[in-house]
Amino acid sequence: MARTLKNRFESRFWLRCIESPSLFVSCFTTSRSLQTLAYEEVRSSGNGKSEYTALILHGLLGSGRNWRTFSHSLAASLSGGSSSVWKMILVDLRNHGRSSEVEGLNPPHDLVNSAKDLADLVKASGWKWPEVVIGHSLGGKVALQFMESCARGDFGESASPPKQLWVLDSVPGEVKAKRSDGEVEKVLQTLQSLPSPIPSRQWLVEHMVKLGFSRSLSEWIGSNLKRPGDSETWAFNLEGAIQMFNSYRETSYWSLLENPPKETEINFVIAEKSDRWDNDTTKRLETIANQRQNVSEGKVATHLLRNSGHWVHTENPKGLLEIVSPKFFTQRKWTMRCKNGNSL
Repeated sequence: MARTLKNRFESRFWLRCIESPSLFVSCFTTSRSLQTLAYEEVRSSGNGKSEYTALILHGLLGSGRNWRTFSHSLAASLSGGSSSVWKMILVDLRNHGRSSEVEGLNPPHDLVNSAKDLADLVKASGWKWPEVVIGHSLGGKVALQFMESCARGDFGESASPPKQLWVLDSVPGEVKAKRSDGEVEKVLQTLQSLPSPIPSRQWLVEHMVKLGFSRSLSEWIGSNLKRPGDSETWAFNLEGAIQMFNSYRETSYWSLLENPPKETEINFVIAEKSDRWDNDTTKRLETIANQRQNVSEGKVATHLLRNSGHWVHTENPKGLLEIVSPKFFTQRKWTMRCKNGNSL
């Protein structure tokens, strides 16, 4: 009798899933979302003979959706006449976006755990280890940590470092105290001083404009508000995000750049109008890039994105696409050569 009732319940449950697509999706995402990062997927078209994976990581206080438009443009540029499919995973890092509601992403909220979150997502989803990782600002250093942890064996023997890394307007070294009074720090200080709950999105935007922030930045901050009930709340965990930013400022990856994993390429995109860079940092990075130009031994490269400040994907998305897209084609050909036993 018990088995009959159980079978009837399961039949009704699966019938409801089939009749309701949204319920069908939730049937398979609930358990995963409790343990791993939230994400969305963008795919390039192709006949599917080969499939490659790229992780795309947003910056502080952002989310994967910030990179949706650029990712669609990149996917479109990779689709023309391609026999390969690129699967781009737009990740919400811990304390950000939908991942701020995920259980089990425990402190410390630092770069090491942020990179481990990515590895856990890859393993739980059954994906191949990503060939490419793109990270902006905070996400750029998470990408560097991910490569370093993969190479060190922190994620197990099956893990392999991404063949190509894109670090978008993110300095590789520590952020010195004298350079800790930039726009990001001022935004965080302002957000910590705001009333709770926030009166409204319009109030927030006007308040930040009065404090001297640009309207575009103020509107973007306002887009991170959500209304689960009668009040406006943040779509991120502010205190956890601040801890991640502190880890970003305190962590250096110069040693990784001086000795990158073999058969990998680390690309830095420097925004021409960004306030993140000083002469010492750019000179040191360019010196390393000039010394490491062989992919077989680990390559480092720099690219200048003109007519753009820090928000590279909104200030000059076309220029960024022109830098990144051709390298994806190079990466695809290089990966195929490696599979055939050849080297570049």
